[in-house]
Amino acid sequence: MPHFGHVSYYRPGDVLDSRLALSRAGLHRPTRTGVSGSAQEGAESIILADQYADDDFREDDLTYSGSGGRDPRTRRQTAHQEMSGRNLYLNKSLETSHPVRVFRRIAVGDGFGYRYEGLYRVVEAVYEAGKAGFLVWKFRLVPE
Repeated sequence: MPHFGHVSYYRPGDVLDSRLALSRAGLHRPTRTGVSGSAQEGAESIILADQYADDDFREDDLTYSGSGGRDPRTRRQTAHQEMSGRNLYLNKSLETSHPVRVFRRIAVGDGFGYRYEGLYRVVEAVYEAGKAGFLVWKFRLVPE
């Protein structure tokens, strides 16, 4: 069952050292995928980890690229994305306006950590050509 909003005492600016730590804390349950939630209720959390060329984190909003269409070996976009899988989670969040917890992979010392950026709302979903030339879903989120 998805949980929308803040979890426990964690607040924006908190940094956890791994995806496993995020999962154990109940902040972002899957340890590999970037979107947590369900197609029926929406996305409860996302991670921006510099994996998609079309992701863009700005001061006033962010663009989160949808999933799918990437070659599993090279991780490059090789096909158009579809409105399926985890893209449905974000699209449902657009409909429901439930808040989405946003985490961002950041450099910490000699490694990486995941900073809690806060609660955001999905306000737009656009299907357009991405940097690799294939059609991708781009979800625009704004801070609450």
